Amino acid sequence: MRPNPLTDIWHFLLHPAGTTVVFWLLLLGSVAIALAAARRPAQREARHVAIWLLRLSVGCLWWQQSLWKLPPDYAGLIYWMRQMVSHAATQVQSDLVATIILPHIALFGPLVYLMEVAIGISLMLGLASRLGALAGAGMAINLWLGLYSAPGEWPWTYAFLVIIELLFLTNPPGRSLGADVLIAERIRLKLKYFML
Repeated sequence: MRPNPLTDIWHFLLHPAGTTVVFWLLLLGSVAIALAAARRPAQREARHVAIWLLRLSVGCLWWQQSLWKLPPDYAGLIYWMRQMVSHAATQVQSDLVATIILPHIALFGPLVYLMEVAIGISLMLGLASRLGALAGAGMAINLWLGLYSAPGEWPWTYAFLVIIELLFLTNPPGRSLGADVLIAERIRLKLKYFML
């Protein structure tokens, strides 16, 4: 059978791995947070539901893309880092990856993996979503410039990811059915209590 988006999603959701269990917990957590936030009438607008779904989708993208960078071998990450050495938009980035990142992959591999997992979690749950979007924009800019002329890669793919993350940075999506809106409400209530 030919792969298509529906079969890919189905296989990803049912893939028997520890990371799949964590992913399902994050999905359930996102739904639970959205339902808790939806108790507020202002959060029940179609706009908030749409932003939640878009935020969740981009968070899932970051989560899924972290999976081919799993420790301890980082084989997928090393392959794409080598592509950056050959195809980066600037020589500075190529040299940085070749002379610092790749020789010290044991240090940088876990950092890249954890950063992408953190971005995914931030966006899926709407938790510190502005910070998650900032980190996502930085990672996407790195990918965009690092793989700019790589064969089979379309630079606009990464440019669009940068644009999405910058939109999230300017309008934090966690304020729509996310943990950010619940935390902000709690802070407001505590400040109101202390001001009395």
